[in-house]
Amino acid sequence: MKDILEIGQIVNTRGLRGEVKLNSFSEDKHRFEKLSTILVKNKNEYTEYEIQKVTYSKNQVVLKLKGIDHIDYAEKLKNLYVYVRKSDLEELPEGTYYIADLIGLDVFTESGELLGKVDDILKSEKANDVYVVRSELGVLKYLPAIPEVLKDIDLQNGKIIVNLPKGL
Repeated sequence: MKDILEIGQIVNTRGLRGEVKLNSFSEDKHRFEKLSTILVKNKNEYTEYEIQKVTYSKNQVVLKLKGIDHIDYAEKLKNLYVYVRKSDLEELPEGTYYIADLIGLDVFTESGELLGKVDDILKSEKANDVYVVRSELGVLKYLPAIPEVLKDIDLQNGKIIVNLPKGL
């Protein structure tokens, strides 16, 4: 589903009043403060929860969710993934994309050769991200996410045009 994005995983409870700790997958750890609701996925079903309070504990986000008022209820949410509707997020700056929108895009060279599809994006805090492109035969290419390589990202037409560096 492209209209919702996975943004974290509930990993534990905190206290007896139903607070949950989650590992955020978002670059903006404070994103949860801007949200009024989240979706929690259990099997193939999403349940919407209103966020009542957001705090932090070490590198984790702590949420108090409406209707989860006891540790016994919070325990049932452990290890479940947290999603948000794209429409609830702020608009991204020009040239910035959600990873979910890039996965599956066709990747072509500037000469029109199909290299494959974006299979994954490796995040790095110290260097640029790396796009993992898988060919139809399963061969992987690792492309640095730099302007010299990524020439055009066209979400509308589902493709990325790249300039392959020598050796790739």
